[in-house]
Amino acid sequence: MNKILEMLKKQIDTLLEENNLVIVAIDGKCTSGKTTLASKLAEIYDCNVFHMDDFFLRPEQRTPERFAEVGGNVDYERFQEEVLLPLKARKSFSYRPFDCSTFTLAAPVAVTPKKLNIVEGTYCHHPYFDNPYDLKILLTVDEETQRRRILERLAFLHKRFFEDWIPMENRYFDAFGDTESIS
Repeated sequence: MNKILEMLKKQIDTLLEENNLVIVAIDGKCTSGKTTLASKLAEIYDCNVFHMDDFFLRPEQRTPERFAEVGGNVDYERFQEEVLLPLKARKSFSYRPFDCSTFTLAAPVAVTPKKLNIVEGTYCHHPYFDNPYDLKILLTVDEETQRRRILERLAFLHKRFFEDWIPMENRYFDAFGDTESIS
Protein backbone atom coordinates (compact mmCIF):
# COMPACT_ATOMS: atom_id res chain seq x y z
CA MET A 1 0.00 0.00 0.00
CA ASN A 2 2.91 2.40 0.67
CA LYS A 3 4.15 2.25 -2.94
CA ILE A 4 0.64 2.93 -4.22
CA LEU A 5 0.23 5.78 -1.74
CA GLU A 6 3.49 7.41 -2.80
CA MET A 7 2.60 7.12 -6.49
CA LEU A 8 -0.86 8.60 -5.88
CA LYS A 9 0.52 11.34 -3.66
CA LYS A 10 2.74 12.53 -6.53
CA GLN A 11 -0.21 12.56 -8.92
CA ILE A 12 -2.47 14.34 -6.44
CA ASP A 13 0.21 16.90 -5.55
CA THR A 14 0.62 17.74 -9.24
CA LEU A 15 -3.14 18.09 -9.67
CA LEU A 16 -3.36 20.33 -6.59
CA GLU A 17 -0.61 22.58 -7.97
CA GLU A 18 -2.48 22.95 -11.27
CA ASN A 19 -6.13 23.19 -10.10
CA ASN A 20 -8.25 25.02 -7.53
CA LEU A 21 -10.52 22.01 -7.13
CA VAL A 22 -9.51 18.36 -7.46
CA ILE A 23 -11.88 15.41 -7.32
CA VAL A 24 -10.39 11.93 -6.99
CA ALA A 25 -12.60 8.85 -7.43
CA ILE A 26 -11.62 5.47 -5.97
CA ASP A 27 -13.71 2.64 -7.41
CA GLY A 28 -13.20 -1.11 -7.09
CA LYS A 29 -14.66 -4.37 -5.93
CA CYS A 30 -15.67 -4.86 -2.31
CA THR A 31 -12.73 -5.51 0.01
CA SER A 32 -10.23 -4.08 -2.51
CA GLY A 33 -9.18 -1.30 -0.10
CA LYS A 34 -11.18 1.71 -1.34
CA THR A 35 -12.18 2.98 2.10
CA THR A 36 -8.74 2.26 3.53
CA LEU A 37 -7.02 4.18 0.73
CA ALA A 38 -9.42 7.11 1.08
CA SER A 39 -8.76 7.18 4.84
CA LYS A 40 -4.99 7.16 4.31
CA LEU A 41 -5.26 10.01 1.81
CA ALA A 42 -7.44 11.92 4.29
CA GLU A 43 -4.66 11.54 6.89
CA ILE A 44 -2.23 13.18 4.44
CA TYR A 45 -4.47 15.89 2.98
CA ASP A 46 -7.10 18.28 4.27
CA CYS A 47 -9.91 16.90 2.14
CA ASN A 48 -13.52 15.83 2.03
CA VAL A 49 -14.29 12.14 1.62
CA PHE A 50 -17.62 11.00 0.19
CA HIS A 51 -18.74 7.37 0.40
CA MET A 52 -20.92 5.79 -2.26
CA ASP A 53 -22.32 3.56 0.52
CA ASP A 54 -24.10 6.71 1.74
CA PHE A 55 -26.15 6.54 -1.45
CA PHE A 56 -27.71 3.09 -1.30
CA LEU A 57 -31.24 2.92 -2.62
CA ARG A 58 -34.10 3.82 -0.32
CA PRO A 59 -36.82 1.14 0.06
CA GLU A 60 -39.17 2.71 -2.49
CA GLN A 61 -36.37 2.67 -5.10
CA ARG A 62 -35.62 -1.03 -4.67
CA THR A 63 -37.55 -2.36 -7.63
CA PRO A 64 -36.74 -5.28 -9.95
CA GLU A 65 -36.35 -2.78 -12.80
CA ARG A 66 -33.83 -0.72 -10.84
CA PHE A 67 -31.83 -3.78 -9.76
CA ALA A 68 -31.79 -4.93 -13.39
CA GLU A 69 -29.84 -1.77 -14.30
CA VAL A 70 -26.08 -2.19 -14.33
CA GLY A 71 -24.94 -0.26 -11.27
CA GLY A 72 -28.54 0.40 -10.36
CA ASN A 73 -28.27 -0.56 -6.71
CA VAL A 74 -26.97 2.89 -5.74
CA ASP A 75 -28.81 6.17 -6.02
CA TYR A 76 -26.45 7.70 -8.56
CA GLU A 77 -29.02 10.37 -9.44
CA ARG A 78 -29.07 11.64 -5.84
CA PHE A 79 -25.28 11.49 -5.61
CA GLN A 80 -25.02 13.57 -8.79
CA GLU A 81 -27.55 16.17 -7.58
CA GLU A 82 -26.56 16.38 -3.93
CA VAL A 83 -22.78 16.03 -4.16
CA LEU A 84 -21.16 16.17 -7.60
CA LEU A 85 -22.98 19.15 -9.07
CA PRO A 86 -22.57 21.50 -6.09
CA LEU A 87 -19.01 20.27 -5.58
CA LYS A 88 -18.06 21.07 -9.19
CA ALA A 89 -19.74 24.49 -8.75
CA ARG A 90 -17.65 25.02 -5.61
CA LYS A 91 -20.77 25.73 -3.56
CA SER A 92 -21.40 24.67 0.03
CA PHE A 93 -24.06 21.99 0.24
CA SER A 94 -25.50 19.24 2.37
CA TYR A 95 -26.51 15.67 1.68
CA ARG A 96 -28.27 13.02 3.68
CA PRO A 97 -26.39 9.70 4.00
CA PHE A 98 -28.34 6.48 3.76
CA ASP A 99 -28.63 4.78 7.15
CA CYS A 100 -28.37 1.00 6.62
CA SER A 101 -29.78 0.25 10.08
CA THR A 102 -33.07 2.09 9.48
CA PHE A 103 -33.24 2.15 5.65
CA THR A 104 -33.85 5.91 5.85
CA LEU A 105 -31.83 9.01 5.14
CA ALA A 106 -29.89 10.28 8.15
CA ALA A 107 -29.49 13.88 9.27
CA PRO A 108 -27.93 16.21 6.70
CA VAL A 109 -24.16 16.49 6.52
CA ALA A 110 -22.96 20.02 5.72
CA VAL A 111 -20.05 20.25 3.29
CA THR A 112 -17.78 23.04 2.17
CA PRO A 113 -15.79 22.06 -0.91
CA LYS A 114 -12.09 21.77 -0.21
CA LYS A 115 -9.29 21.91 -2.70
CA LEU A 116 -9.12 18.08 -2.62
CA ASN A 117 -12.30 15.98 -2.54
CA ILE A 118 -12.30 12.19 -2.62
CA VAL A 119 -15.18 9.96 -3.69
CA GLU A 120 -14.79 6.32 -2.71
CA GLY A 121 -16.92 3.33 -3.38
CA THR A 122 -18.04 0.91 -6.00
CA TYR A 123 -20.03 2.58 -8.78
CA CYS A 124 -18.37 6.00 -8.44
CA HIS A 125 -16.95 5.62 -12.00
CA HIS A 126 -20.44 4.95 -13.36
CA PRO A 127 -20.85 6.50 -16.84
CA TYR A 128 -23.96 8.31 -15.59
CA PHE A 129 -21.62 10.85 -13.97
CA ASP A 130 -19.92 11.66 -17.29
CA ASN A 131 -16.44 11.56 -15.70
CA PRO A 132 -16.29 14.66 -13.46
CA TYR A 133 -13.04 13.44 -11.89
CA ASP A 134 -9.49 14.70 -12.15
CA LEU A 135 -8.09 11.31 -11.18
CA LYS A 136 -9.78 7.91 -11.34
CA ILE A 137 -8.39 5.00 -9.36
CA LEU A 138 -9.60 1.43 -9.75
CA LEU A 139 -8.60 -1.05 -7.06
CA THR A 140 -8.74 -4.77 -7.71
CA VAL A 141 -8.69 -7.84 -5.54
CA ASP A 142 -8.47 -11.50 -6.47
CA GLU A 143 -11.42 -13.75 -5.61
CA GLU A 144 -9.58 -15.73 -2.93
CA THR A 145 -8.46 -12.61 -1.05
CA GLN A 146 -11.89 -11.04 -1.45
CA ARG A 147 -13.57 -14.15 -0.02
CA ARG A 148 -11.16 -14.28 2.94
CA ARG A 149 -11.70 -10.59 3.71
CA ILE A 150 -15.48 -10.93 3.52
CA LEU A 151 -15.42 -13.90 5.89
CA GLU A 152 -13.52 -11.69 8.36
CA ARG A 153 -16.46 -9.26 8.39
CA LEU A 154 -19.76 -9.56 10.23
CA ALA A 155 -21.21 -13.01 9.62
CA PHE A 156 -24.77 -11.81 9.03
CA LEU A 157 -23.54 -9.94 5.91
CA HIS A 158 -21.75 -12.89 4.25
CA LYS A 159 -24.78 -14.11 2.33
CA ARG A 160 -25.56 -10.57 1.04
CA PHE A 161 -21.98 -10.17 -0.19
CA PHE A 162 -21.84 -13.50 -2.00
CA GLU A 163 -25.40 -13.69 -3.36
CA ASP A 164 -26.28 -10.04 -3.99
CA TRP A 165 -23.51 -7.46 -3.87
CA ILE A 166 -20.64 -9.27 -5.59
CA PRO A 167 -22.76 -10.43 -8.57
CA MET A 168 -24.04 -6.84 -9.01
CA GLU A 169 -20.50 -5.47 -8.79
CA ASN A 170 -19.28 -8.04 -11.30
CA ARG A 171 -21.98 -6.98 -13.77
CA TYR A 172 -20.92 -3.35 -13.30
CA PHE A 173 -17.23 -4.06 -13.86
CA ASP A 174 -17.97 -6.34 -16.83
CA ALA A 175 -20.03 -3.57 -18.42
CA PHE A 176 -18.10 -0.44 -17.45
CA GLY A 177 -14.82 -1.54 -15.86
CA ASP A 178 -11.82 0.67 -16.38
CA THR A 179 -8.88 -0.92 -18.10
CA GLU A 180 -6.21 0.38 -15.72
CA SER A 181 -6.24 -0.75 -12.13
CA ILE A 182 -4.14 -1.03 -9.01
CA SER A 183 -3.91 -4.37 -7.22
